[in-house]
Amino acid sequence: MRLALAGREFTLCRRADMESLWAGLGRDDFGADEHMPYWAELWPASVLMAAWLGSGAWDVAGRQCLDLGCGMGLSTMAGAAAGGKVLGVDYEPAAVAHGLANARENGLDARFAVMDWRRPACRPGVFERIWGSDILYETRFYEPLTQLFRSLLTPGGSIVLSEPWREVSRPVWDRLAADGFAVTRLHEESVSVASCRSTISLYEIRP
Repeated sequence: MRLALAGREFTLCRRADMESLWAGLGRDDFGADEHMPYWAELWPASVLMAAWLGSGAWDVAGRQCLDLGCGMGLSTMAGAAAGGKVLGVDYEPAAVAHGLANARENGLDARFAVMDWRRPACRPGVFERIWGSDILYETRFYEPLTQLFRSLLTPGGSIVLSEPWREVSRPVWDRLAADGFAVTRLHEESVSVASCRSTISLYEIRP
């Protein structure tokens, strides 16, 4: 798969699609710590985030950056191509393996690691930029993510989230503001990937 974004072409390789991986799931994969193969799909929110990073609208060059839920690595690679020192993390080892392989295929220097954002395995206050694409699809993610933001972001740093409109995530922005975060909607756009079209919004968040 090839994508042209912000004047650069990215190649994404994957060994299986989400439907095939879903068919192979066992009972344990549907437990409290579910292992859904969402990473194997290219989502519109990730495409818009990658385009935003590539546009230079958000200064990531030379900065320590964290990509939450990196999937196949598109937005991690876009951040690295823009000069960021990016760590892409995902809960699923297969996603991390694909992200690393894709970065190498594209000749980009990006780091990847398996990480559960409920238990961040990074030094506090190390990242100047944190981003995530379509990561607010369950209400239970709110508390661990906001704790991670407060812990890992450097003073003066910022977060950008790329999110489709969903009923479950609609209250998040007011909740963040009530919890002391400054929230700004930066951009909104209708994005199409294959047969999936979504209206995606980019939000900047500052503690």
